[in-house]
Formats: sequence, structure tokens, C-alpha cells
Amino acid sequence: MPYLSPPTLTSDEQRRVLRVVVGHPRDALIISMALGTGLRLSELLGLNVGDVFALDGTTKARVLVRREIAKRGRVGDVFVPDRLVPKLRRYWRFKKQRGEGLASADPLFCSQSGKRLSPRRVQHLWHQWQDRAGLDRSYGFHALRHSAVTNVYRATRDLFLAQRFARHASPLTTTVYTHPSDEETRETLRSL
Repeated sequence: MPYLSPPTLTSDEQRRVLRVVVGHPRDALIISMALGTGLRLSELLGLNVGDVFALDGTTKARVLVRREIAKRGRVGDVFVPDRLVPKLRRYWRFKKQRGEGLASADPLFCSQSGKRLSPRRVQHLWHQWQDRAGLDRSYGFHALRHSAVTNVYRATRDLFLAQRFARHASPLTTTVYTHPSDEETRETLRSL
């Protein structure tokens, strides 16, 4: 059986999606956090305001993925990249303007009705943003996590750092991110 690497967005596709979603603080933050932290959709949607923000609205440097939202109950820390901090600040102001709850236990991402956003809704929105960005193919939301882990591995070439970033129990799970992407294969073959 041939090996298939996980689907990942190219660097250009990531930029295009982030560009079209820029005027929509909630959706922009969901996509940016998925790409910047590698959090799974269920983990992102399970976050509470207090997981990401201090009581005064300042952004925390690391997010604790609580047992009840973590895959297989594996608690772990996720570091917040510097480039996410301005988006998080903007999002705090957005929530405040909309009158959404900012208490520690309130959901971070809410629907129009003020309830915790559903995975189905985010998946639907994700497909709409891909269409608006003009992507050639359609990706599932989990491809953002794959892209995040791949980005870390490609930037560092450190399997164990990528493993920790992904919160995988074994480095063997992370090795799928060490294979060349379509983009890398195409560029290499074009120059032969």
C-alpha cells in the first residue's frame, strides 16, 4: 500500500486564506490558532475565555489544553506564537463589543446566539473561506493541524520539537510530517 502524507495547505494557500478572513475576527482567530498552535477543532471549540486570557484581558503565553477537551484526555501546554497576540487582543475587543461573556468559564468561540460554536458550523465556514480564497482543492479542517505541525518540522527539522508541538505520545506518529510535501516535490523536480 502506498504511503500517503497528511493533507497540508501550501504556504501560498495558508496566506490566501488568512488574507480573505482578515475582516472577520472570530473566524480569523480560529483559523490562525489552528495554524499557529496545531490545536484540533474539538480543542479549539472547547477552549474557555480563561484558558487564553487573564482576567484583565491580557493574552496568556501558553494555553493549557484541559483533560476534558484534549484527545484521549492528554493534558498539555500549547504556546501562543507572538504573531497571534494582536489577533487575540482584537478578538477580546470584538467579544466585548458584541456583549459576549468574558468570564473565565465562558466559551472562547460563540455562535450568533451566544452559545459555544459547533464543529459542524466551523467546518462549514472553513469550506466557505477556502472557496473565497480560491483554493484549487478542498481541505478538511484537520488539514490546518497537519499544516501547523508540518510548518514546525520544516522550519526546525527537529522531529522531537514537532512531536512536542503536536502533543503526540510517540515520535513515530510525528514522522509522517517529515516526508516531502507536494510543493517541495514539485519545486525539486522542476529544477532537475
